[in-house]
This record gives sequence, C-alpha cells and structure tokens, in this order.
Amino acid sequence: MEHAVDQFRAFNRAHTRFAAVLAPHYMDSEMGVAEARLLYEIARRQPVLASELQETLGLDAGYVSRAAKRFEDRGWIARERDAQDARQRPIALLPAGQATFDALDEATRAHSRRQLESLGPGGGALLGHYLESARALIEGGADAWSIRTLRPGDMGAIASRQSILYAEHFGWGRPMELLLNDVTTRFLRDFQPEREQCWVAERGGEMLGSVMLADGGDRVAKLRLLYVESWARGLGIGEALVQHCIQFAREAGYQRLELWTHTILTSARRIYAAHGFELVSTEEHDRFGEPIMGETWSLDLNPDAPPATP
Repeated sequence: MEHAVDQFRAFNRAHTRFAAVLAPHYMDSEMGVAEARLLYEIARRQPVLASELQETLGLDAGYVSRAAKRFEDRGWIARERDAQDARQRPIALLPAGQATFDALDEATRAHSRRQLESLGPGGGALLGHYLESARALIEGGADAWSIRTLRPGDMGAIASRQSILYAEHFGWGRPMELLLNDVTTRFLRDFQPEREQCWVAERGGEMLGSVMLADGGDRVAKLRLLYVESWARGLGIGEALVQHCIQFAREAGYQRLELWTHTILTSARRIYAAHGFELVSTEEHDRFGEPIMGETWSLDLNPDAPPATP
C-alpha cells in the first residue's frame, strides 16, 4: 500500500502541472480552479442548489456561499426562491455567466487538446484509456466492474495477457503461449454462438479477467482459460465468470462441464470447488518445462439426464 501511496502522490504532482491547475487564475480567467469548477457544475446541472454543489465537490459551505455571491455580483447567476420552500434557492446561469462559462470551457478544451497532442502519436488516446479506467475506479469504487460477452479483439488480448502472466509468475514461456494461441484461434475459427461463449470482466474499458466455454463434444462443455488480474482479485470476479459458464452450459443442454488446471493454481481451484466441481484425475506433465501436476475437474450439470460417453 505504501508504494501505491507514493505512486498516487507522484501522479497528483505530475497531473496538477500538466493540467495547469496550480495557477492563481485558471486558464487566464479571473477565477481560481475551485471557482472554475463551481461554474462548470452550475452550467452542467442548472438549476442547482448550493447544498448540492457543496456535496458534489466536497467544499466548505461557507466557501460555496461566498463564491456564489461573487458570481451573483458579477451578473453571472440568478438565485430564485423556491415557491415550495423559501430556504431553497436554485442557481441558474444568466447570459453573461453562460458566455463566461463557454469561453472558459473552450479555453480548457484547447489547452487539454494541446497537452494530449504533446504526448505524440497515440499518446493522448493511450492516456485517455487509462484515465477512463482510473475515473471508473474512483467514482464507482473497486466493485464497479461488469461482465460482457465476446467482442472482436478479445481473443488476441486474452492470449497475450495470459502468456505474460504465466511467464512472469511460473516461468511458462513459449510452450504456454503456443497453447494459449492455439486455444483462442480454434475457439474463433469454430465458434458456435448457441453452444459456446467468452465472458470478459471489465472496468472502465479495461479487461480485468475472462473465461471461455467451448463445446467438447458428446454433450460435454469445456471451461477454458479462466484468469483474473491480480489487482482485481477479491472482488468476486472469478466466481462470477465461472457462474456464467455454468449457467450457459446448463441452458445450452450440456450434461457435464469439464476443465483442466494445475495444482499450483490454488485460487482457481478454490473457485472450482466452491461451485461444485470435483477433481477426477491428476497427472504429471512437462509441457511447459519443469514437471508439474495437471488436474481434470468435472461438474455434473444435469444429473437426471442419460450419461454421456466417457
């Protein structure tokens, strides 16, 4: 956590300079950054109460009141009394305030555009991607993730990411990468929408984990390539992905759901056991280099159906 604290503080220092928010007059206006943000919120949400502005921005009530009074004195806003409650005074922009906001908004957009362009080809888009993920995390919390189905590009991203993770954590290099690319290529080539699917967990457009279900033949489905990023663990993502597989397999009429994993992958094994999978066989292999114990797990989906061929 202390490393994350240092990273967070370092980013704040870089961002305040990059976004030019430390200047006493924001974007050469007559406002500081807090007042400029107040004007933005009024323009975006009008009519709005001062108490709502205070809550949204986490500002002191006295500061909001004084800033609103300055805006009123400049002829930027009007505060009307509410017919139902005299204590409520909705704030709305007057034409002069709208013109001030429009000019400030355009100056901010122009500055932002120049700063992003300064990052070089592709740099602005890349920064935007990561900032969207950061915003989703800050505004929605760590649990602000969702699960979607297969999109173009997912298979390549899944194979690439898992190749990196397995190499970093277990030293499973080229042989694992070949296996991952083979599995994902065959999945795309032979994809059966009614019988197969891939689910991706994401937050702010960033992939947090995924799993695939493939047709294994003879009413047997195969759960393939479950993974969750280390920083996204503890959120229930792995459990949710496996549950999507189980539900889909049942609805598609499969009798059994099988998977191949390894004894060393303890987190995944706990998830499988919690969902009722049973370990049916263990075998040592050296496909990825050093000898390792591979495991086959199975879940009976429709116990009342006639048995599938072993």
